[in-house]
Parts: sequence; C-alpha cells; structure tokens
Amino acid sequence: MSTVRVCVDAMGGDEPVEVVLRGIAAALEADEGLEIVVAGPQEQIEPFCNEHERAEALFAPDVIEMEDDPIAAVMKKRKSSIVLGCRAVKKGSVDGFFSAGSTGAVTAAGVAYVTPFKFQASTGEKRPIRPCLTSTLPNRRGGLTVFCDMGANPDVDPEDVVRFAQMGAAYARTVLNVSAPRIGLLSNGTEEGKGSAFTKSCFPLMREHVPGFIGNCEGNDIVSGDFDVVVTDGFAGNVALKATEGAAKFLMAELKTSLKSSLRGKIAAMLIKSDLKELKDKMSGDAKGGAILLGLRGVVLIGHGATSVEAVKNGALATAQAVRAGLVDNVAASMDGIVR
Repeated sequence: MSTVRVCVDAMGGDEPVEVVLRGIAAALEADEGLEIVVAGPQEQIEPFCNEHERAEALFAPDVIEMEDDPIAAVMKKRKSSIVLGCRAVKKGSVDGFFSAGSTGAVTAAGVAYVTPFKFQASTGEKRPIRPCLTSTLPNRRGGLTVFCDMGANPDVDPEDVVRFAQMGAAYARTVLNVSAPRIGLLSNGTEEGKGSAFTKSCFPLMREHVPGFIGNCEGNDIVSGDFDVVVTDGFAGNVALKATEGAAKFLMAELKTSLKSSLRGKIAAMLIKSDLKELKDKMSGDAKGGAILLGLRGVVLIGHGATSVEAVKNGALATAQAVRAGLVDNVAASMDGIVR
C-alpha cells in the first residue's frame, strides 16, 4: 500500500478537539500507509503528534467558526487550520485535506488555494470550472448513488451541470468501480419535456456531452438504484439532500417511538437490535467520510459538522482512498477542454 499524507483539520466539527484526535488515531491504526498532518493550535495538537509516530503538527493559531462569514473568514484568518490545510495541498506537502468545519469556508479556501481546473472557453479565454460538492447515498439495490451538486453552486449555467455530470461519472468509475455509470438529470418527471426552463436547457447538452446519460430522473431516484449518478444544480441538490436526510431521521425516530410504546414492541426491538443498528449505520453520514469537492487540483473532503470518532476516521481514510485512486486526474480527463 502506497504512503499517503493527509492533512486533517483538528478544529473542524461540533465536537471537542479530543474527538477529532481520537478519530485521527483510529485512522492511523487502520491504514499503515497513512501519514497525517494535524492542523490546529499548538497547545491542542502538539502533545498528540508527539505520541504518534505517523502524525505531524501544523500549527494554526486562527480558528474559523461555523458562524463566521466563509469568504471573509478565509481572507482574514489566513493562519486558520482550513486555510493552512488547503495551502498545504497546493504546495504539495500533503496529498489531500479533510475537514468537518464550515462547508462554505472549506469550499472558499479550496477554490482560493487548491484552485479549480480551467477550461478553454469558445472565446479563447481560460476560465476556472465550478467545483462540485459530491457524495454518495445508499440506494434500494444495496449499492451507492453518486449525488452532485450538493450545495456548492446554487446558481449555475447549463454547461456547469454538464461538467458536474462528467465529474460525478468519473467519481463513480474511480471510487465505486462502476465501469459504465448511468447518469440522470434531476427533474420533476422522467419525460424529456419535463422540468423547469433551466432543466430543459440542460437536457440536450447532457445528451450530447455526457456518456451514459439516460435521461431525466425524479427525487425518489436519488435512492432507487436505477441511476449511478444523479446530477443537479447546488440549490436543488441541497434542498433534495436535506429533505432526504430529514425524512430518514423522521422515520427512524418514529420507528424507535413505536417500538418503545408497548411490551410487544420492546420485545421486537430486542430481537432486531442488530438489524436496527445496521440500518442506522447505513443511513448515517459517518460511514461515508464526507463530501468531496470535485474539480479542484487536489483532494479536498468535507465532513459533517456533527463529527464523531468514526466520521473523522472514515474521512481521513476516504481522502487517502481518493488520492490512491488518482481521482483528481480521472476527473480532469473526464471533461473536454480542460487546461492542465
């Protein structure tokens, strides 16, 4: 197994730093080829790094809080763990960066310091592409569906959606080993004529430029398993994602209440306890590690704010996996006109 250096933001997430450090320790134990650069204030990370052979400290005295304005914070707090982590990827001193901090701040720092690929516009001008926030959701066929954009770009052009689809397909091939991804455009019906004016303008471009595009899909197809990649703009994607997560949490809570409401239910709960735990783990974001920003010249993974030890561990491991799989190069190769 090749050695990979990953920077992990010790200050990311809602939990105390100790939780993040325990997650880093678990990742180091799980992957002998992993080296982790821990970014955070010296007094909080130095003792940990001194005790772990494959951990190195990156002192970051500034902290970007969840309530900070993302762009302003990235500009002003240049010695924060998020900024220094992204700069380390840019400089090549680490191979990837994982943070469960502010999604907006990590996105802004990724764009500013890791930098997106550029493409040759029809005017001859070189323009940066829009990075796409991408992750996977479990589906009814027992596999995973790639979903993008999950919220990085609320306002986009149809050409951006085409690139999201191309990058999402590259992710499915590289990370999930899907040889020929089936790609759907999120709409309010499966027929070609369905959708908003924006969705209708995306459809012909998708058909022309996206291998594996099989047409429109609906909200339930995010988890149906009939599509390997579901693509949309960041606004619709974030709304759909939050609705899906909210429905899943509601159903789990209702099931728990129902089982506890009677003796028969409590007995049933005891009998299916392991099945319920397996279902909860499948629906939890901890197992996925986080969402990756596709389109950058380096691997940047963003975890959930409610960070657990397991989530940090899997986030660091997922970052290393993306590096070893050559995801960045595969994403770049999936798009026409990309300037290396």
